Amino acid sequence: MPFPGGSKPATVTFDRRELSELLNLYGRMVAAGEWRDYAIDFLKDKAEFSVYRRSSEVPLYRIVKDPALAKRQGAYSVVAATGLVLKRGPELSRVLRVLDKKLSVVG
Repeated sequence: MPFPGGSKPATVTFDRRELSELLNLYGRMVAAGEWRDYAIDFLKDKAEFSVYRRSSEVPLYRIVKDPALAKRQGAYSVVAATGLVLKRGPELSRVLRVLDKKLSVVG
């Protein structure tokens, strides 16, 4: 079945810079003992980087790239396991800071 316009619909992905930022944060959180697994999903309308404490659980956080929201709220968001959007914005590095703050608290 052909697609309108003659090509397959584009899939949303993370580029090399975005993946580098995500994996850098993931590495720091693994070293801190907070996270143990991740999954990347490239869908037709958005890309998701999900992090887990254990691979058998629901994700602790989902970092979502949704280009359809780029002009309104910003393409990037961090979503907690409950579905609560913790931070949203146009720059991935600024949105990821909401998770980095949890790592930097020293008791």
